[in-house]
Amino acid sequence: MGYQLAKDKMESIFKKLQETHDIYAPVVKKGDGTFSEVDVVRYDKVTSLDEIEWNKKSDYSFKEALLSINETLFYFTEDETTVPKGPTKDLLIFLRACDMHALKRLDQIYLDNKFGDFYYQRVRARAKFCLMGCSKSCESGYCVSMGTNKADNYDLYLKLDGDKAFVDAKNEDFVTVFEGETKQDVTPDYVTENKEKVTIPKNLSKATKDNPIWEEYGSRCIGCGRCNFVCPTCTCFTMQDIFYKDNPKVGERRRVWASCQIDGYSEIAGGFEFRKKQADRMRFKVMHKHYDFEKRFGYSMCVGCGRCDDVCPEYISHAAILNRLAKEEG
Repeated sequence: MGYQLAKDKMESIFKKLQETHDIYAPVVKKGDGTFSEVDVVRYDKVTSLDEIEWNKKSDYSFKEALLSINETLFYFTEDETTVPKGPTKDLLIFLRACDMHALKRLDQIYLDNKFGDFYYQRVRARAKFCLMGCSKSCESGYCVSMGTNKADNYDLYLKLDGDKAFVDAKNEDFVTVFEGETKQDVTPDYVTENKEKVTIPKNLSKATKDNPIWEEYGSRCIGCGRCNFVCPTCTCFTMQDIFYKDNPKVGERRRVWASCQIDGYSEIAGGFEFRKKQADRMRFKVMHKHYDFEKRFGYSMCVGCGRCDDVCPEYISHAAILNRLAKEEG
């Protein structure tokens, strides 16, 4: 159901929603970038519409609002374990169309991948999503090529235009919030063309592992893992057991974000490491997103947000790798 209302009224509704929801959205973090004079757009809890960054793509994805970077799974003593309590309030997360498609990938991995993840399930069950439209393409994104430039599985859509707000409420919980407001057809803004265009390789196979492209790009990669941390669909993690100083038999187990690109990630007991060379790690990441995942679930893991290209200190372009593979592999 679409509505038009004054921005001030929307702000009042926004405040009211905070009584039942923790609201997360992209905000500008002054001086938190690579250098002290560089800003970064990152997700954080917001209390006002004016705090939200509406025009720039976030440097980090919405993922950290659903999946804690450092999450305690349980506390343990000598005799028992205790699982921490989950969220008590619902979540409302603002994101763009490409990230709505990334949500589908996260759900596939954590909910529909044979066994559901308990910790993700209890947060996801409380989460609702507000779509932010894209009036123009970002510099590095290739969502049109990936078919992720449009999304209609949102709970709420919100657009601010001067002193007016335009809303499309799909979730019944939100429809009741806007009762009495002026009804109007509202269609989300979306891009129809990107500056970055990608041809998706269709004939990847196990033989693609021998393509010299991996050595070429692997020689440039420094294994920092930044591409994984900003990606909205990467889900690699490691486990840490923390033992308390006052009693070394008591502590907690944590799940912590990790990267398949860093040295030692694929090392197992006994010291064997599956992917020692950076070229092998680069191959694994790309092939997992565009071969393994698609072969298993029927669609690519990548949503074309372009964040990995933006953040790479070696200017390695995932889009360029795909175009090379499409040309060389077919």
